[in-house]
Amino acid sequence: MSFHIGAKEGQIASRILLPGDPMRAKYIAEKFLEGAECVNKVRGAYAYTGKYKGKDVTVMGTGMGMPQVSIYFTELARDYGTKTMIRIGTCGGLQPDMKLLDVVLGTGACTTSGMNRRIFPGEYAPIADFELLNRAYEIAGERNIPVKTGLINSIDSFYRDKSEKDKVWTQYGVIAGEMEGAALYTIAARYGARALTMLSVSDGPYIDTILSYEEKEQGLNNMIQIALDTAIEF
Repeated sequence: MSFHIGAKEGQIASRILLPGDPMRAKYIAEKFLEGAECVNKVRGAYAYTGKYKGKDVTVMGTGMGMPQVSIYFTELARDYGTKTMIRIGTCGGLQPDMKLLDVVLGTGACTTSGMNRRIFPGEYAPIADFELLNRAYEIAGERNIPVKTGLINSIDSFYRDKSEKDKVWTQYGVIAGEMEGAALYTIAARYGARALTMLSVSDGPYIDTILSYEEKEQGLNNMIQIALDTAIEF
């Protein structure tokens, strides 16, 4: 048990999927895991541990934003010894060729947050674990699921006044905007864990269609299965 997670020792698997929405964690546990048991309810950050293809996997809802998720990422890696951490969530697609429900693998994370500037004496470049990233890419290819790989941008504010400066990210090839990846990659590096941010495009400046919550959940299944099949190999 840690300060913010109520799971007992041994109840969190060494490999974990990290959606933001606690109800998405519940959905994954019920649909994809065998014998799933709820091991945390503290602060509504539901966590479930069960088996996927015979191997132990935990899925835990973390909430939104780097200040909040950093607490969970740190305690999972430091106190529970998680070694494979895959964030699964939604993002805004930043490139003109991106479509709703495209799967994104974040090779590294830019960020507008000041969190890392409080840690490092210079600029730090948080990146995904290469082997985890490469295996996810291979699994998607084996299933003929197109994915896009590249830099993502982790921001602190979902609702904000946008300016011309926002276009710079697109001009420099950043493919998606989200709110947690930079924290995951930084904390995983600190504690020697593998990490990957895997996303599904839900909106973007070049996308006019709006998905309902139900449509978004259905479209996430491809990403969830890629994440699970990747996780159990590490």
